[in-house]
Amino acid sequence: MTKRALKRQLREGALDLTEFDGNPRIRRLPVQRTWSPLPQQADDERDQGYVKTVRPMSEGQKAMMEAVDSHNLVLALGPAGTGKTYLAISKAVEALEAGKVGRIVLSRPAVEAGESIGFLPGDMEDKLAPYLRPLYDALSDRLSMKRVRAMMAEGIIEIAPVGFMRGRTLNNAFVVIDEAQNCTYVQLKMLLTRLGWHSTMVVTGDPAQSDLLPELSGLGPVAERLEAVGNIAVVRLAERDIVRHPLVAEMLGVL
Repeated sequence: MTKRALKRQLREGALDLTEFDGNPRIRRLPVQRTWSPLPQQADDERDQGYVKTVRPMSEGQKAMMEAVDSHNLVLALGPAGTGKTYLAISKAVEALEAGKVGRIVLSRPAVEAGESIGFLPGDMEDKLAPYLRPLYDALSDRLSMKRVRAMMAEGIIEIAPVGFMRGRTLNNAFVVIDEAQNCTYVQLKMLLTRLGWHSTMVVTGDPAQSDLLPELSGLGPVAERLEAVGNIAVVRLAERDIVRHPLVAEMLGVL
């Protein structure tokens, strides 16, 4: 916005000078928070900043966090918005900073959600970035992006697509397999057998939102079979565990 146009709109009463906070080129509009997943505090709402300790917001989330603490392999199944990925990555960061594991390995299938985005320019990391963006978002919420970049450069944090996991043995690592509903039965079998010594693996996904054909998604059949194994935890989250906007739970109830 030019200074002349700014002065004209201020003179006509179209703009409020306080919204610019001293900079005539940056307008800061007021933001009204209409809903929060956390209960209302007595004095003020929770700050949007980093929260060091993650607490479960529902019984399902509590069961998932307890399962991760007591099992080396956990399958967390549930609808969108139940915090599966966020809790898994939070537990991974917690284990890394406590010295329980030496690295974090995050994997996700590079499957497009219903439409082809065509050729992507750049090297391998540039091509995979759109598919792995949710993992970067969760990591940056638990760690600063500066620390994330430094740890990735050192190999402490690794983000890889499912296709590059075959043949590996993941020792002393916290492994998170995200969006596992887009993996076939063979792919999930391959991923689960990557688990090495002193490692924990968490597999998350929503069988109801697979981008594969229903008969190709392997998450549901794998979870049903592994429920019979005593040392493996299968946690099934429900609509009551959704911590996104309340409309998400209402929509999933009718869609």
